[in-house]
Amino acid sequence: MTLVITSACVDVKDGICTTSCPVDCIYEGERMYYIHPTECIECGMCESICPVDAIRYDDEVDGDEQPFVALNDAAFRDSDGTLTEPGGWKKGDAPIKDPPDLATCFQPKKERV
Repeated sequence: MTLVITSACVDVKDGICTTSCPVDCIYEGERMYYIHPTECIECGMCESICPVDAIRYDDEVDGDEQPFVALNDAAFRDSDGTLTEPGGWKKGDAPIKDPPDLATCFQPKKERV
């Protein structure tokens, strides 16, 4: 079971989750944060502190949010599909590239006029 970050984080990037992570497995992306699937020790600290309720265990992600399970994994795959092991994130690191599928998985809700 892995923790993943879902659509509520897209374009919000509060980042408080990174302060509670004891293993620094939450990485800043261009539009959202991502949890590394093997660095995470599944302690749940980030889930409990997330102000937008964007973090879930992968087996608790439902419906429209399901693509974010794959997105969190894809953020750490190189071009040949190999999982990269960055070794921990720290404030000030350059953001990692968002997976190309983020644009298709996340459609901003249209505002009512």
